[in-house]
Amino acid sequence: MNYTDLLASIADAGPNARTMLVPETWMQGRTAYGGLTAALCLEAARPLAPGLPVRAVQVAFVGPVNGAVTCKAEVLRQGKNTVFVSVRMTGDDGVLADCIMTFGASRQSSLNFADLPAPDVPNPEDVKPYFRNHQGPAFAQNFDLLIAGGALPLSGAEKADVSIWMRHKDTATPMDAVSLLALADAPPPAAMTMFKEPGRISSMTWMAEFLTEDIETEDRWFLARHVAQTARNGYSSQEMLLWNKARQPIMVGRQTIALFI
Repeated sequence: MNYTDLLASIADAGPNARTMLVPETWMQGRTAYGGLTAALCLEAARPLAPGLPVRAVQVAFVGPVNGAVTCKAEVLRQGKNTVFVSVRMTGDDGVLADCIMTFGASRQSSLNFADLPAPDVPNPEDVKPYFRNHQGPAFAQNFDLLIAGGALPLSGAEKADVSIWMRHKDTATPMDAVSLLALADAPPPAAMTMFKEPGRISSMTWMAEFLTEDIETEDRWFLARHVAQTARNGYSSQEMLLWNKARQPIMVGRQTIALFI
């Protein structure tokens, strides 16, 4: 099931609630891919903040997401320019994810800068696929992923710093905040480049900040850089940055990942 068919399968489940059946093609082991979980929650939140762009998303991945799931949204606070929306995803096993979505109108400001230079890497036309011969988890087959800098997973690298060009394979995918959130978490955690043997990982939390309302790029390509800044006591904390093809910053984020190795 491609991305647009996936969105079309979402059904109403009562006031401010959406439900859907997670397809196997969007799974990562026994759970839905984290980017999809976040995107479904954002899709449920948007009707409660009509006309306002999303500014920040905070997600706690509480339990494995599979089967039939329901996202229930609730306005926490609505101000003159901002709306805070809580979204809880539930399934047969109870709470699966808890999110807070922050929406905010544009306002005039004396400050206008973005000090987030993109890494010096080749264009997507000049780099190789990240996964070869359909390797990788099921959900990864929904994306084009290219290795632009750094090392591949399980390569025993000295640094956990990887740059990846990525886009939705579904060419009908809309260029909006929900589809970007569904894409942004596609690369494996940066710490996996330092692994010398296979080991399980699990995303625990994800914070993403949208730096622009104008989500656009050339040929649908976005450039991601993921850097694991700490790994100790079985957990890794990584920085995540995203640019469009013109190297304009689009999103920044942080993620906490459990390492079972």
